[in-house]
Amino acid sequence: MPRPSPVAATPMAFVQAIVAAYARYGLDPASALTQAQIAPEQVLQNHARITAWQMERISDLAMRELDDEALGWFSRRLPWGSYGMLARASISAPTLALAVKRWCRHHGLIADDITLTLQTSGTTASILIAENRDLGVLREFCLVSVLRNIHGLACWLVDSRIPLLHAQFPFAAPAHAEAYQVLFSGPTRFGQAQAAISFDAQYLHLPLRRDEKALQQMLQHALPLTVLQYRRDRLLVQRVRQLLGAQPQDTHGAEALAALLHVSPRTLHRQLKEEGATLQALKDEVRQSRATELLLRTQRPIKQVAEAAGFQNEKSFIRAFKGWTGQSPAEFRRSATPLA
Repeated sequence: MPRPSPVAATPMAFVQAIVAAYARYGLDPASALTQAQIAPEQVLQNHARITAWQMERISDLAMRELDDEALGWFSRRLPWGSYGMLARASISAPTLALAVKRWCRHHGLIADDITLTLQTSGTTASILIAENRDLGVLREFCLVSVLRNIHGLACWLVDSRIPLLHAQFPFAAPAHAEAYQVLFSGPTRFGQAQAAISFDAQYLHLPLRRDEKALQQMLQHALPLTVLQYRRDRLLVQRVRQLLGAQPQDTHGAEALAALLHVSPRTLHRQLKEEGATLQALKDEVRQSRATELLLRTQRPIKQVAEAAGFQNEKSFIRAFKGWTGQSPAEFRRSATPLA
Protein backbone atom coordinates (compact mmCIF):
# COMPACT_ATOMS: atom_id res chain seq x y z
CA MET A 1 0.00 0.00 0.00
CA PRO A 2 1.56 3.33 -1.03
CA ARG A 3 2.34 5.83 1.68
CA PRO A 4 -0.33 8.56 1.73
CA SER A 5 0.39 12.13 0.71
CA PRO A 6 2.60 14.16 3.10
CA VAL A 7 0.34 17.20 2.70
CA ALA A 8 -1.10 18.24 6.09
CA ALA A 9 -4.81 18.57 5.35
CA THR A 10 -6.60 16.37 7.92
CA PRO A 11 -8.24 18.52 10.64
CA MET A 12 -7.05 18.17 14.23
CA ALA A 13 -10.70 17.72 15.22
CA PHE A 14 -10.43 14.08 14.17
CA VAL A 15 -7.38 13.52 16.39
CA GLN A 16 -9.29 15.15 19.24
CA ALA A 17 -12.08 12.64 18.61
CA ILE A 18 -9.61 9.75 18.90
CA VAL A 19 -8.26 11.21 22.13
CA ALA A 20 -11.85 11.37 23.39
CA ALA A 21 -12.22 7.66 22.55
CA TYR A 22 -9.16 6.88 24.67
CA ALA A 23 -10.72 8.85 27.53
CA ARG A 24 -13.96 6.90 27.15
CA TYR A 25 -12.08 3.64 27.68
CA GLY A 26 -9.86 5.04 30.43
CA LEU A 27 -6.62 4.68 28.44
CA ASP A 28 -3.72 7.02 27.66
CA PRO A 29 -3.22 8.11 24.01
CA ALA A 30 0.35 9.32 24.61
CA SER A 31 2.09 6.38 22.93
CA ALA A 32 -0.15 6.48 19.85
CA LEU A 33 0.35 10.22 19.49
CA THR A 34 4.12 9.82 19.72
CA GLN A 35 4.24 7.04 17.13
CA ALA A 36 2.06 9.15 14.81
CA GLN A 37 4.45 12.07 15.33
CA ILE A 38 1.74 14.29 16.83
CA ALA A 39 2.86 16.45 19.75
CA PRO A 40 0.40 16.66 22.68
CA GLU A 41 0.32 20.46 22.44
CA GLN A 42 -0.72 20.17 18.79
CA VAL A 43 -3.87 18.32 19.78
CA LEU A 44 -5.11 21.44 21.56
CA GLN A 45 -4.71 23.59 18.44
CA ASN A 46 -8.12 23.49 16.78
CA HIS A 47 -6.86 24.93 13.50
CA ALA A 48 -3.87 22.59 13.21
CA ARG A 49 -3.65 19.94 10.48
CA ILE A 50 -1.92 16.57 10.18
CA THR A 51 -0.99 14.47 7.16
CA ALA A 52 -2.97 11.51 5.85
CA TRP A 53 -0.13 9.23 6.97
CA GLN A 54 -0.32 10.58 10.53
CA MET A 55 -4.09 10.10 10.56
CA GLU A 56 -3.91 6.54 9.31
CA ARG A 57 -1.09 5.78 11.75
CA ILE A 58 -2.89 7.02 14.86
CA SER A 59 -6.15 5.40 13.70
CA ASP A 60 -4.44 2.05 13.24
CA LEU A 61 -2.77 2.23 16.65
CA ALA A 62 -5.93 3.38 18.41
CA MET A 63 -8.08 0.64 16.85
CA ARG A 64 -5.67 -1.98 18.14
CA GLU A 65 -5.07 -0.49 21.60
CA LEU A 66 -8.77 0.20 22.22
CA ASP A 67 -9.81 -3.03 20.46
CA ASP A 68 -12.44 -0.93 18.76
CA GLU A 69 -12.35 -0.37 15.02
CA ALA A 70 -15.16 2.17 15.43
CA LEU A 71 -12.96 4.32 17.72
CA GLY A 72 -15.72 4.93 20.24
CA TRP A 73 -18.40 6.01 17.78
CA PHE A 74 -20.95 3.38 18.73
CA SER A 75 -22.63 2.10 21.90
CA ARG A 76 -20.49 -1.05 21.80
CA ARG A 77 -17.00 -1.90 20.63
CA LEU A 78 -16.27 -3.28 17.19
CA PRO A 79 -13.35 -5.60 18.09
CA TRP A 80 -10.29 -5.74 15.84
CA GLY A 81 -11.23 -7.74 12.75
CA SER A 82 -14.86 -6.60 12.59
CA TYR A 83 -14.46 -4.63 9.38
CA GLY A 84 -12.29 -7.40 7.96
CA MET A 85 -15.23 -9.77 8.50
CA LEU A 86 -17.48 -7.40 6.54
CA ALA A 87 -14.90 -7.20 3.74
CA ARG A 88 -14.72 -11.01 3.52
CA ALA A 89 -18.49 -11.19 3.26
CA SER A 90 -18.44 -8.68 0.40
CA ILE A 91 -15.46 -9.81 -1.66
CA SER A 92 -17.19 -12.83 -3.17
CA ALA A 93 -19.88 -10.65 -4.75
CA PRO A 94 -19.86 -10.60 -8.57
CA THR A 95 -20.43 -6.84 -8.81
CA LEU A 96 -19.80 -3.73 -6.75
CA ALA A 97 -23.54 -3.27 -6.26
CA LEU A 98 -23.94 -6.55 -4.41
CA ALA A 99 -20.70 -6.01 -2.47
CA VAL A 100 -21.89 -2.62 -1.19
CA LYS A 101 -25.34 -3.97 -0.35
CA ARG A 102 -23.75 -6.78 1.68
CA TRP A 103 -21.50 -4.34 3.50
CA CYS A 104 -24.44 -2.10 4.39
CA ARG A 105 -26.59 -5.00 5.59
CA HIS A 106 -23.86 -6.65 7.64
CA HIS A 107 -22.76 -3.34 9.15
CA GLY A 108 -26.18 -3.07 10.72
CA LEU A 109 -25.69 -6.46 12.37
CA ILE A 110 -22.55 -5.39 14.22
CA ALA A 111 -23.47 -1.74 14.93
CA ASP A 112 -27.13 -0.79 15.10
CA ASP A 113 -26.38 2.84 16.02
CA ILE A 114 -26.50 3.72 12.32
CA THR A 115 -28.09 2.17 9.24
CA LEU A 116 -26.29 2.22 5.89
CA THR A 117 -28.34 2.03 2.70
CA LEU A 118 -27.46 1.89 -1.00
CA GLN A 119 -30.00 3.66 -3.19
CA THR A 120 -30.14 4.40 -6.91
CA SER A 121 -32.17 7.08 -8.63
CA GLY A 122 -31.78 7.27 -12.38
CA THR A 123 -28.07 7.45 -13.13
CA THR A 124 -27.06 8.33 -9.56
CA ALA A 125 -26.14 5.93 -6.77
CA SER A 126 -26.02 7.06 -3.14
CA ILE A 127 -24.83 5.49 0.10
CA LEU A 128 -26.81 7.03 2.96
CA ILE A 129 -26.46 6.92 6.73
CA ALA A 130 -29.49 7.00 9.03
CA GLU A 131 -28.61 7.81 12.64
CA ASN A 132 -30.49 5.63 15.10
CA ARG A 133 -29.18 7.35 18.22
CA ASP A 134 -27.37 10.51 19.24
CA LEU A 135 -23.71 10.06 18.25
CA GLY A 136 -22.65 12.90 20.53
CA VAL A 137 -19.31 14.68 20.17
CA LEU A 138 -17.97 11.97 17.85
CA ARG A 139 -20.76 12.50 15.32
CA GLU A 140 -18.74 14.31 12.66
CA PHE A 141 -15.78 11.93 12.94
CA CYS A 142 -18.09 8.93 12.76
CA LEU A 143 -20.09 10.02 9.71
CA VAL A 144 -17.03 11.23 7.81
CA SER A 145 -15.05 8.07 8.59
CA VAL A 146 -17.83 5.61 7.75
CA LEU A 147 -18.41 7.23 4.36
CA ARG A 148 -14.69 7.53 3.64
CA ASN A 149 -14.16 3.91 4.58
CA ILE A 150 -16.92 2.53 2.36
CA HIS A 151 -15.86 4.78 -0.52
CA GLY A 152 -12.26 3.66 -0.11
CA LEU A 153 -13.29 0.03 0.08
CA ALA A 154 -15.45 0.35 -3.03
CA CYS A 155 -12.53 1.88 -4.96
CA TRP A 156 -10.26 -0.90 -3.71
CA LEU A 157 -12.69 -3.67 -4.63
CA VAL A 158 -12.93 -2.57 -8.28
CA ASP A 159 -9.37 -1.14 -8.40
CA SER A 160 -10.67 2.14 -9.80
CA ARG A 161 -11.08 5.75 -8.87
CA ILE A 162 -14.76 6.39 -8.20
CA PRO A 163 -15.29 10.16 -8.38
CA LEU A 164 -18.04 11.48 -6.15
CA LEU A 165 -20.80 13.68 -7.50
CA HIS A 166 -21.08 15.14 -4.01
CA ALA A 167 -20.95 14.36 -0.29
CA GLN A 168 -23.45 15.71 2.21
CA PHE A 169 -23.75 15.96 5.98
CA PRO A 170 -26.56 16.77 8.46
CA PHE A 171 -24.61 19.39 10.40
CA ALA A 172 -23.51 22.96 9.83
CA ALA A 173 -20.20 23.59 8.09
CA PRO A 174 -17.46 23.16 10.72
CA ALA A 175 -14.58 25.59 11.21
CA HIS A 176 -12.38 23.27 9.14
CA ALA A 177 -14.91 22.95 6.29
CA GLU A 178 -12.20 23.65 3.69
CA ALA A 179 -10.61 20.30 4.60
CA TYR A 180 -13.60 18.52 3.08
CA GLN A 181 -12.26 19.49 -0.35
CA VAL A 182 -9.47 16.99 0.35
CA LEU A 183 -11.53 14.46 2.27
CA PHE A 184 -14.08 14.02 -0.52
CA SER A 185 -13.83 14.41 -4.28
CA GLY A 186 -16.66 16.56 -5.56
CA PRO A 187 -18.53 19.29 -3.66
CA THR A 188 -19.64 18.88 -0.03
CA ARG A 189 -23.03 20.06 1.19
CA PHE A 190 -23.76 20.80 4.83
CA GLY A 191 -27.06 21.13 6.69
CA GLN A 192 -28.66 18.23 4.78
CA ALA A 193 -31.20 15.70 6.01
CA GLN A 194 -28.64 12.92 6.42
CA ALA A 195 -25.05 11.97 5.60
CA ALA A 196 -24.46 10.48 2.17
CA ILE A 197 -22.11 10.20 -0.79
CA SER A 198 -23.31 10.05 -4.39
CA PHE A 199 -21.64 8.76 -7.55
CA ASP A 200 -22.44 7.52 -11.06
CA ALA A 201 -24.58 4.39 -10.76
CA GLN A 202 -22.68 2.78 -13.65
CA TYR A 203 -19.87 1.94 -11.21
CA LEU A 204 -22.18 -0.50 -9.46
CA HIS A 205 -22.03 -2.77 -12.51
CA LEU A 206 -18.24 -3.16 -12.36
CA PRO A 207 -16.91 -6.61 -11.41
CA LEU A 208 -14.73 -6.96 -8.33
CA ARG A 209 -11.01 -7.20 -9.11
CA ARG A 210 -9.68 -8.38 -5.74
CA ASP A 211 -9.20 -11.89 -4.39
CA GLU A 212 -8.65 -13.44 -0.97
CA LYS A 213 -4.86 -12.99 -1.19
CA ALA A 214 -5.25 -9.27 -1.85
CA LEU A 215 -7.74 -9.05 1.00
CA GLN A 216 -5.33 -10.68 3.43
CA GLN A 217 -2.67 -8.12 2.52
CA MET A 218 -5.06 -5.20 2.85
CA LEU A 219 -6.30 -6.38 6.24
CA GLN A 220 -2.82 -6.21 7.73
CA HIS A 221 -3.64 -2.55 8.26
CA ALA A 222 -6.68 -0.70 9.50
CA LEU A 223 -9.12 -0.03 6.71
CA PRO A 224 -7.79 3.21 5.18
CA LEU A 225 -9.53 6.45 5.97
CA THR A 226 -8.25 7.92 2.73
CA VAL A 227 -9.12 6.83 -0.79
CA LEU A 228 -6.06 5.55 -2.62
CA GLN A 229 -5.21 7.24 -5.88
CA TYR A 230 -5.81 4.41 -8.28
CA ARG A 231 -4.04 4.41 -11.62
CA ARG A 232 -7.15 5.25 -13.60
CA ASP A 233 -10.90 5.33 -13.63
CA ARG A 234 -11.92 1.97 -15.10
CA LEU A 235 -15.25 3.34 -16.19
CA LEU A 236 -13.88 5.63 -18.90
CA VAL A 237 -15.10 3.39 -21.73
CA GLN A 238 -18.57 3.28 -20.24
CA ARG A 239 -18.58 7.05 -19.63
CA VAL A 240 -17.53 7.69 -23.23
CA ARG A 241 -20.28 5.40 -24.51
CA GLN A 242 -22.80 7.19 -22.32
CA LEU A 243 -21.82 10.64 -23.56
CA LEU A 244 -21.73 9.57 -27.19
CA GLY A 245 -25.23 8.17 -26.85
CA ALA A 246 -26.72 10.99 -24.78
CA GLN A 247 -25.07 13.97 -26.50
CA PRO A 248 -24.30 12.92 -30.10
CA GLN A 249 -24.28 16.49 -31.40
CA ASP A 250 -21.80 17.63 -28.74
CA THR A 251 -19.26 14.83 -29.15
CA HIS A 252 -18.18 14.91 -32.79
CA GLY A 253 -14.50 15.47 -32.01
CA ALA A 254 -12.05 14.25 -29.40
CA GLU A 255 -11.56 17.79 -28.04
CA ALA A 256 -15.28 18.31 -27.40
CA LEU A 257 -15.65 14.90 -25.77
CA ALA A 258 -12.50 15.36 -23.65
CA ALA A 259 -13.83 18.70 -22.42
CA LEU A 260 -17.06 17.05 -21.25
CA LEU A 261 -14.98 14.44 -19.41
CA HIS A 262 -12.64 17.08 -17.91
CA VAL A 263 -9.51 15.49 -19.37
CA SER A 264 -7.18 16.43 -22.21
CA PRO A 265 -7.66 14.82 -25.65
CA ARG A 266 -4.26 13.16 -25.22
CA THR A 267 -5.31 11.66 -21.87
CA LEU A 268 -8.60 10.52 -23.37
CA HIS A 269 -6.89 8.60 -26.16
CA ARG A 270 -4.23 7.18 -23.84
CA GLN A 271 -6.66 5.88 -21.22
CA LEU A 272 -8.94 4.37 -23.84
CA LYS A 273 -5.93 2.60 -25.34
CA GLU A 274 -5.03 1.23 -21.89
CA GLU A 275 -8.55 -0.18 -21.67
CA GLY A 276 -8.25 -1.80 -25.09
CA ALA A 277 -10.52 0.65 -26.91
CA THR A 278 -10.30 3.52 -29.38
CA LEU A 279 -12.52 6.57 -29.65
CA GLN A 280 -13.39 5.81 -33.27
CA ALA A 281 -14.41 2.24 -32.45
CA LEU A 282 -16.64 3.46 -29.61
CA LYS A 283 -18.19 6.08 -31.86
CA ASP A 284 -18.92 3.44 -34.50
CA GLU A 285 -20.40 1.09 -31.89
CA VAL A 286 -22.73 3.70 -30.38
CA ARG A 287 -23.73 5.27 -33.71
CA GLN A 288 -24.41 1.92 -35.38
CA SER A 289 -26.54 0.79 -32.46
CA ARG A 290 -28.52 4.04 -32.44
CA ALA A 291 -28.96 4.15 -36.21
CA THR A 292 -30.02 0.49 -36.40
CA GLU A 293 -32.61 1.01 -33.67
CA LEU A 294 -34.08 4.06 -35.43
CA LEU A 295 -34.15 2.37 -38.84
CA LEU A 296 -35.94 -0.68 -37.46
CA ARG A 297 -38.33 0.96 -35.01
CA THR A 298 -39.24 4.27 -36.67
CA GLN A 299 -40.08 5.64 -40.09
CA ARG A 300 -37.88 8.70 -39.72
CA PRO A 301 -36.27 9.93 -42.93
CA ILE A 302 -32.64 8.85 -43.42
CA LYS A 303 -31.46 12.44 -42.90
CA GLN A 304 -33.09 12.57 -39.45
CA VAL A 305 -31.66 9.17 -38.52
CA ALA A 306 -28.19 10.40 -39.49
CA GLU A 307 -28.55 13.49 -37.31
CA ALA A 308 -29.89 11.52 -34.33
CA ALA A 309 -26.99 9.07 -34.62
CA GLY A 310 -24.48 11.90 -34.42
CA PHE A 311 -23.50 12.41 -38.04
CA GLN A 312 -23.03 15.87 -39.45
CA ASN A 313 -24.58 15.01 -42.81
CA GLU A 314 -26.53 12.27 -44.55
CA LYS A 315 -23.75 11.43 -47.01
CA SER A 316 -21.18 10.55 -44.32
CA PHE A 317 -23.82 8.49 -42.51
CA ILE A 318 -24.66 6.42 -45.61
CA ARG A 319 -20.95 5.81 -46.26
CA ALA A 320 -20.33 4.70 -42.65
CA PHE A 321 -23.43 2.50 -42.54
CA LYS A 322 -22.39 0.69 -45.70
CA GLY A 323 -19.02 0.05 -44.11
CA TRP A 324 -20.70 -1.49 -41.04
CA THR A 325 -23.35 -3.61 -42.72
CA GLY A 326 -22.57 -3.78 -46.44
CA GLN A 327 -25.96 -2.12 -47.11
CA SER A 328 -27.20 1.42 -47.36
CA PRO A 329 -29.57 2.54 -44.57
CA ALA A 330 -32.52 2.35 -46.99
CA GLU A 331 -31.57 -1.14 -48.15
CA PHE A 332 -31.14 -2.28 -44.52
CA ARG A 333 -34.56 -0.93 -43.59
CA ARG A 334 -36.25 -2.60 -46.58
CA SER A 335 -34.55 -5.96 -45.96
CA ALA A 336 -35.57 -5.89 -42.29
CA THR A 337 -39.22 -5.05 -43.06
CA PRO A 338 -41.37 -8.17 -43.51
CA LEU A 339 -43.30 -8.37 -46.75
CA ALA A 340 -47.05 -7.89 -46.49
